[in-house]
Amino acid sequence: MSYAEVDGLSLYFEEHGSGPGEPLVLLHGGIGAGETFASVLPALADRRRVVLVDLQGHGRTADIDRPLRPELMADDIAALIRHLGLARADVLGYSVGADVALRTAIQHPAVVRRLVVVSTPTRRDGWFPEVVAAMDQMSAAAAEPMKQSPLYELYARLAPRPQDWPVLIGKLAELKQRDYDWTSEVATITAPVLLVFGDADAVRPAHAVEFFALFGGGTRDAGWDGSDRPAARLAVLPGVTHYDILTSPLLAGAVAPFLDAAF
Repeated sequence: MSYAEVDGLSLYFEEHGSGPGEPLVLLHGGIGAGETFASVLPALADRRRVVLVDLQGHGRTADIDRPLRPELMADDIAALIRHLGLARADVLGYSVGADVALRTAIQHPAVVRRLVVVSTPTRRDGWFPEVVAAMDQMSAAAAEPMKQSPLYELYARLAPRPQDWPVLIGKLAELKQRDYDWTSEVATITAPVLLVFGDADAVRPAHAVEFFALFGGGTRDAGWDGSDRPAARLAVLPGVTHYDILTSPLLAGAVAPFLDAAF
């Protein structure tokens, strides 16, 4: 359990596992923390060094006076990778953490060897319309009723300043109401990419296919010997939603072979 001083932030991280596999950085979703990867961590740390991170204002990382932006948090992660003395690392992100992982690969391509994007779109309208509508209704006023949720229990147990709960909810609301389209930037990513979605995800399946196509996936037959297969991979996990994908036993089975594959 350690802190890295990066970009004016005391960024909390934990290291687990060892072995010959490339180091892997895990980035949690909104209102989460590194420990939300508990179900999948043993399988991923079985043969590699895994770094769990608490993003700005989440878990044990105290907030600072700046908005929540994937672009800024991506700079934090690149700085953390350098702080750890690594030339590069594999990066896996879920939901908001997947946005941060994407931006890390876009803004700091040299530090990302493999990229795993779990359950987030490349542009805002990739979410189902009802999900976008719910984001648009979110505000700091939701902080009080949300204290009844398991997410608050996690936050209150870990946060250096639990009284910042309304601030976090307000910043997340402002973040999720911003329009964005990273399509052209995502298409420039050169690292091998694995996209993972649930078959009942909050991201539209049609968008998942569009996302995959940005890396040449699903645009042609791979050929009898697979020689025309792109470096990108797409995994759709059956019986899985946006909200339980991190606890699915299928997730590690999709991720670990991708991280170990030769490209």
